[in-house]
Amino acid sequence: IATARLSKACPINPQQRGFICASGCAENLKLLQLAVKTAKREHKHLGVVFVDFAKAFDTVCHQHIFEGLDKSGV
Repeated sequence: IATARLSKACPINPQQRGFICASGCAENLKLLQLAVKTAKREHKHLGVVFVDFAKAFDTVCHQHIFEGLDKSGV
């Protein structure tokens, strides 16, 4: 329910994997495997960065989130 309401107020980037109804982890692994195979096949360097925003939601003032959602009509 929340995702449906939020997507109407703020379109979700198709590359987003968190907080959506999708198998993001499996798809991301397949994309990473494809990138590695392609780099090897074409003898190119490949740089990969993994960012883990652990507890990212916990560090944001929840009142600000609720105010933003309210202003967006969610």
